[in-house]
Amino acid sequence: MTATTGAAALAPAARHPLIERLFAEYGFTEVTIERFDSFIAQPGHTMLFFSEDPVKFRETLDLAVILPELHRAFEGSFRAGVLLPEASKKFHARYGFRRWPAFVMLRDGQYLGAVDGVRNWDEYVGELQRLLAAEPSRPPAIGVAVKSNERPGACG
Repeated sequence: MTATTGAAALAPAARHPLIERLFAEYGFTEVTIERFDSFIAQPGHTMLFFSEDPVKFRETLDLAVILPELHRAFEGSFRAGVLLPEASKKFHARYGFRRWPAFVMLRDGQYLGAVDGVRNWDEYVGELQRLLAAEPSRPPAIGVAVKSNERPGACG
């Protein structure tokens, strides 16, 4: 038995075995930039996994292990799509979550909420129960810093 170490253990998300397993073993869909709109437009609940480079965001691999467990715990209540880092970065602003990696829940393409970062199992279960029953809402905006060349504290 050999352990995976070094660069192979922290390969980019697109090639990491734990990410590839989501497609090969669990049949989750890789949601590319080109397929994004058609994937989220499907009826029913959709959970999007916004992955990131596991070298920079090690929690990406944790969520790659947690996603199939959540899917099993909720008995197929949602379809799962995985966005690799390029697609994740492209669509991040649409959903405004604050930490990488994240899960975003949709119903019929409409935003229900997000769970970002690694949480305790009970928190995931509680959040997903809430999100599956939630009414669609507007996703939160990403905060944008506003700078002025005026003196500090000056308005207009």
